[in-house]
Amino acid sequence: QVQLVESGGGLVQAGESLRLSCAASGRTPSTYTMGWFRQAPGKGREFVSAISWSGRSTYYSGPVKGRFTISRDNAKNMVTLQMNSLKPEDTAVYYCASRPSPYDDFVGDFGYDTWGHGTQVTVSS
Repeated sequence: QVQLVESGGGLVQAGESLRLSCAASGRTPSTYTMGWFRQAPGKGREFVSAISWSGRSTYYSGPVKGRFTISRDNAKNMVTLQMNSLKPEDTAVYYCASRPSPYDDFVGDFGYDTWGHGTQVTVSS
């Protein structure tokens, strides 16, 4: 089985930046898509971003598009989320997730079967 561990969360002021990392270990599939989700207190889980196994395809939700950048390093089994121009509404627990990829450039917001335990991001005004 695959294990995912997030890191990099913290408390920042509006307009500042934060970089999250997620490390995968264990029995990873031959190819896998990785993504980020977030959940604020009292709200449902929200898709944030995803990146294909190849790294050539990325996908962002509307609220973060233009501000967040996802990337990966397959040699290190790691994915990162660079978050710039943070807003108070970005405050949430951020979760790393993975799913098998049917092909190298696959990316999507569904079908994730492995999840990290989350890292807290708090943005003050």
